[in-house]
Amino acid sequence: MEAEPIRSNFYIGLALAVVSSILIGGSFILKKKGLLKLSSSGLVRAGQGGHAYLREWLWWAGMLSMAAGEAANFAAYIFAPATLVTPLGALSVLVSAVLSSYFLNEWLNVHGKLGCLLSILGSTVMVIHAPQEEEVSTLQEMADKLKDPGFIIFAVCMLFSSTLLIFVAGPRYGQNNVLVYVLICSIIGSFSVSCVKGLGITIKELFAGKPVLKEPLGWVLLFCLVACVSIQINYLNKALDIFNTSVVTPIYYVIFTTAVMTCSAILFREWQHMTLDNIIGTVSGFLTIVFGVFLIHAFRDIPFTPDLLPLFLRQAGASPQLTSWSEAGRYQSSLHQVMFSPEDTAKVVQGVEEETERERV
Repeated sequence: MEAEPIRSNFYIGLALAVVSSILIGGSFILKKKGLLKLSSSGLVRAGQGGHAYLREWLWWAGMLSMAAGEAANFAAYIFAPATLVTPLGALSVLVSAVLSSYFLNEWLNVHGKLGCLLSILGSTVMVIHAPQEEEVSTLQEMADKLKDPGFIIFAVCMLFSSTLLIFVAGPRYGQNNVLVYVLICSIIGSFSVSCVKGLGITIKELFAGKPVLKEPLGWVLLFCLVACVSIQINYLNKALDIFNTSVVTPIYYVIFTTAVMTCSAILFREWQHMTLDNIIGTVSGFLTIVFGVFLIHAFRDIPFTPDLLPLFLRQAGASPQLTSWSEAGRYQSSLHQVMFSPEDTAKVVQGVEEETERERV
């Protein structure tokens, strides 16, 4: 009989995680549409310090969609293991990429399409093999888990590492190395997920009529969550401001998800009842998602056209089909563009010769 509530909670958490990804992925499209509408109207853009977007209903629709997505994500941690919920956050990247190609006319090349398929495949594998047992169901059990020597050692090591990154590595290498700020976000973020799980348990006990508001652990978890999220947002914004988004996003996803899965494995021990094939399946699904997200972002601005293929593959008979498949008419490789017309080239050569003649005189 106990297996039925556990299984139903698992599917509720899974559904909430998927809904969260759809809402968050769609929120980026709505906010982008609102910002583009403002830029076409001639108002001061957000990147130039303007705040006209606060009067745009599309932007607010995006914000509400993101808020609803984050709320669903919070609720998902209450019902399902973090090992399942966190990796499924990659679906928001997939949703955003697909919707961008339809509503923002942002071309999704063959690498992006393959990345989307791999993300779906990896997510499916993780859902099949993810742990369905939830080891912590009361606030007292959460307190006992936090006192575990293994978790205390892990927490001390992570806090010491993040302190070194913030005060030593950050000022020296943060402007040049993307890993510094991303590592800070990921390490602190792993604790924020654990705090969310603890607060979820607190909320469930509160609705059950237990006097959890008198327990200091719930308030400590809330304070730690606010502090972790603040630090996480601060350093993530620094990384996005300095480095390209297509570089930061996949690296952050990989390191953050790895940190969360490690923290959950140590604190909640969600892996201890898993069989070997389920462990292999979960890890394989996660790595597949990682590779899919990498393909979506890393090659987003690289067009795949026939002129990028070797000469022996570019045959006259196959070019029409290949051109229509890749929609080469929308892009032309910069490696094969004619930079100057023959007339411009002659003018440049003549100017160089005249300058050389004057130097001789």
